[in-house]
Amino acid sequence: MRVGIIGGTGRMGQLFAGVFTRAGHRVTVSGRTTRLSNTDLAADSDLIIISVPIRSTPGVIAEIAPVLRAGQVLADLTSLKTGPVQAMLATPADVIGLHPMFGPGVLSLRHQLIVAVPARCSGDTLKSVLSVFEAEGARILLSNPETHDRMMAVVQGLVHFATLSLADAIRRSAVDIGDALSYTSPVYRMEMGLVGRILGQDPALYGAILQDNPQVPPLLEAFSESVRELREIVDSGDQNAFAAFFNRNAVAFADYTPSATRETDELIACMVNRS
Repeated sequence: MRVGIIGGTGRMGQLFAGVFTRAGHRVTVSGRTTRLSNTDLAADSDLIIISVPIRSTPGVIAEIAPVLRAGQVLADLTSLKTGPVQAMLATPADVIGLHPMFGPGVLSLRHQLIVAVPARCSGDTLKSVLSVFEAEGARILLSNPETHDRMMAVVQGLVHFATLSLADAIRRSAVDIGDALSYTSPVYRMEMGLVGRILGQDPALYGAILQDNPQVPPLLEAFSESVRELREIVDSGDQNAFAAFFNRNAVAFADYTPSATRETDELIACMVNRS
């Protein structure tokens, strides 16, 4: 299979280029520094993977659409699926939306999750693409654009919003981060580590995840209401109200708390053993 990766000179593009090369496929890449154009790459590939920022993806799809034909497979790697999939479906190519739930720094695909959105393709075509990832140990979850974006509004949008809010509150407190870290146990250092991990990355990615997914705003409204309610309970000093707030959420998470405790205990043990 001839695989072309637009944005293949970037870190994520290079990661996927390696995956398909190891599977024995011929891989070519295009990017801002290559002589090969996006359209020439698309015209000469069986599978075209678009690995560019979320907000650049529609433009790339429109750029290569005139050279696409039936029988080719077009895929994207963005964190949103409704818009990109709709744009890809306007071309004659088969369409598979892909969302790697990991960054380009992973050492391998082993145990990593890729959400696949087969929008227009045969079962054989889908298998031929996904089997490449499965051969490297990746987990595959099939979804559709609407469900994917609704779940991402929670898993990414709401979580990133809460993390960035935490970062800003700490910044406003004028507490020195180094001093704060000296007071942390492993579990609290993990939480601070997630804040630092996000802030060390590209703000455009997180801006697109939060601002371009129409399913995020209702969740942020719920988050704001939760913060307001909890703040009122804390300010009131009402212990019963706090217990009620805590317990109703414990009930909602009851099926998850045992595995959450087990998994975080394993992470804490790793941190302790490392130090």
